[in-house]
Amino acid sequence: MFQAILIAKDDAGYQARLQRLEESQLPEGDVLVRVSHSTLNYKDALAITGKAPVVRQFPMVPGIDLVGQVEYSAHAGYQKGDWVLLNGWGVGEAHWGGLAQMARLKGDWLIPLPAGLTPQQAMSIGTAGYTAMLCVMALERHGLQPGDGEIVVTGAAGGVGSVAIAILAKLGYSVVAITGRTEDAAYLQGLGATEVLPRAQFSAPGKPLAKERWAGAVDVVGSHTLANLCATTRYGGVVTACGLAAGMDLPASVAPFILRGVTLAGIDSVMRPRADRIAAWGRLARDLDLDKLATISQELPLSQVIPLAAELLQGRVRGRIVVDVNR
Repeated sequence: MFQAILIAKDDAGYQARLQRLEESQLPEGDVLVRVSHSTLNYKDALAITGKAPVVRQFPMVPGIDLVGQVEYSAHAGYQKGDWVLLNGWGVGEAHWGGLAQMARLKGDWLIPLPAGLTPQQAMSIGTAGYTAMLCVMALERHGLQPGDGEIVVTGAAGGVGSVAIAILAKLGYSVVAITGRTEDAAYLQGLGATEVLPRAQFSAPGKPLAKERWAGAVDVVGSHTLANLCATTRYGGVVTACGLAAGMDLPASVAPFILRGVTLAGIDSVMRPRADRIAAWGRLARDLDLDKLATISQELPLSQVIPLAAELLQGRVRGRIVVDVNR
């Protein structure tokens, strides 16, 4: 028996509960993992609350992240005792995820826990930090270097934004943070932001082209904010888009792309090839100031996840939520 958050949809309605399950109830997979830590991400909160149709089959254990130790493996790449981590692959949506003490998974979805990271540190980074690293790597692939100009980060006080600021600052970039919680300015400056701007300056409809400022951007918001970032990005700049906190729409024009040569780079973390995952996590172990993880993250027991999910969706949660599934 093990504890897990289980989402059900039946005659009683949509509900998420913490309950005890049997190992025999786990879905198919060739690796059984004894989970150490998971996380609470925006997508997990949507799944738990039912605010969006994230869950594709019921019942479902949410949790798009996990780290743990292999209990049993029929996969050639892993053996009992190995430490592994997982991000994405539809886990927590179509396959039972990490907000549980046990998980049975496909070995092809796993990667080894990078040397130099503890399980708790890996989940302090989690999918949010891994996505932030993919954004940074995309900026680099397009030729951006420290000294080329300011990099703007939206949703700055959230998980992706917090880690992106910390990485970019350590690499030597000048980082400007955009947030709806300006009371977090000191926190963001502590991560390395040189300036903090209110979200309201970017969330209303803007001009197709505006004064050039940004060399690059990391956006988790979408909608008018993303359109305004594109309109204010400098000639040849790069905007990475990895989220839709303000909506899926993009009310923009082609002007930034055909008149200034701006690149809009989409960042997917869910189905990323294994080689990209290993590269990104290797960079995180090297290029993220791990001492800042204590500032970025807080750790909670599994029993507190469900009530916190609604607060996360309301923008009341700062940084990363690490879940110790064994307490």
